[in-house]
Amino acid sequence: MITDPVSDMLTRIRNAGMARHESVDIPASRLKLRIAQILKDEGYIRDFHEVEQKPQSKLVVDLKYGPDQKLTIRGLRRISKPGRRRYTGSKNIPNVLNGLGVVIISTPQGVITDRKARKLGIGGEVLCEVW
Repeated sequence: MITDPVSDMLTRIRNAGMARHESVDIPASRLKLRIAQILKDEGYIRDFHEVEQKPQSKLVVDLKYGPDQKLTIRGLRRISKPGRRRYTGSKNIPNVLNGLGVVIISTPQGVITDRKARKLGIGGEVLCEVW
């Protein structure tokens, strides 16, 4: 049993990128679908889609590589973990590489990026950083 599904998702993406895979399969959930949508919107992955299966659907993430065949995602880091949750107010949202990366935050408005959270003036649980 996986105790931290978000960390598992990030690790699968990181490992698939190091192995130069075109895509990676991840057990699906609404939270992971939203994280994948943010990664796509920010240009870190090519695309994703959900494949309905029993007993659990799977999320297929198509990785994106640059002209030098390096993964566009240079780094992924889980911030809030099951053993130690990390929350932040709207004034203390962290910056990744001076704004070049993105922080994914779970807020009362849903799972959003750090830029959108600052714009809305809300904080929440800091899920992960991507650069």
